[in-house]
Amino acid sequence: MNLSPVRSLMTRRHLLAAAAGLALAPAARAQPGWKPNRNIEYIVPAGPGAALDGAARQMKEILERRQWIGSNLLVTNRPGGSGTIAINTLLQHNGDGHYLTTYTHSMLNHALIGEASVSWRDLTPIAVLFEEAMVVAVRTEAEIGDARDLVARLKKNPGAYPIGVATSVGNHIHAAIALPLKAAGVDVSKLTVVPFKSSAESMTALLGGHIAIVSASAPNVVTPLGGGRIRVLATAAAQRLGGPLAAIPTWRELGVPASYTSVQGVLGPKGLSPEQIGFWEGALRQLNDSPEWQQFLVRQHWRGNFMGSAEMARFLGAESQAARGLLESLGLLKPR
Repeated sequence: MNLSPVRSLMTRRHLLAAAAGLALAPAARAQPGWKPNRNIEYIVPAGPGAALDGAARQMKEILERRQWIGSNLLVTNRPGGSGTIAINTLLQHNGDGHYLTTYTHSMLNHALIGEASVSWRDLTPIAVLFEEAMVVAVRTEAEIGDARDLVARLKKNPGAYPIGVATSVGNHIHAAIALPLKAAGVDVSKLTVVPFKSSAESMTALLGGHIAIVSASAPNVVTPLGGGRIRVLATAAAQRLGGPLAAIPTWRELGVPASYTSVQGVLGPKGLSPEQIGFWEGALRQLNDSPEWQQFLVRQHWRGNFMGSAEMARFLGAESQAARGLLESLGLLKPR
């Protein structure tokens, strides 16, 4: 594009104004038609100190310090109702870009099994931020040897060993162990699954000998693994994890043709304008590209996997279909 005719028409004042415009933050420059004009409420569907809460507060710290959103981001915790309480808050603010919440795969599953009356489809997908890795662990002294031994034992008697999950039957943590076991030939509809309020509680129950197996997100097993109190048998991730979990094999490495991806992301109210979606997508893309955020993901044993609004919507649609099949095999799918 030849810019010389344009330049010939511009006065010195125009040139200075254009230069000032180039100095604006990319997110604000990308969508000049909308930006927050008051505090933003970011609603976490979990209690203080949970992994979801930690991610939201790290997001707040970076976005505010870098001045990428031009307003304060207030994190509020509204757990309960399988995420419905948090979603209902956004349903009251249709079209308002000053309200956001965390998306987790539990929202998708809870709607399919009938535990939640609303789902991600009632909101606006903004962005996927990262993948969570799920692992399977037993106590160090457990009679179960390795993942292959676990499969062999559960093929013979699927309900023999209580499996702890957080926070509910049918959620993404349950799915992360059920999917590979199903692929390995286990009748997953007969598993003994015990829900706990948090992965901290399920891990405590494992260490106390109250359950035999735990399915949990990776950060929850690092400390007991380092202390020699548990053995981690496999990860449902598509690739091996890093750091202290680098020696843990994937299910695919063990000959089981299955992997499970659980993601966290951001949702807004229904009815957001293209300008509002574009603003938040741009701000969160900057967050994703920042070294501070990438270092945070490494510490949490999470893998960055940014998707914008349109890609997130397509991804969640495909995931809904895949989850439907798995939940049906578990005997948990809500009748249509």
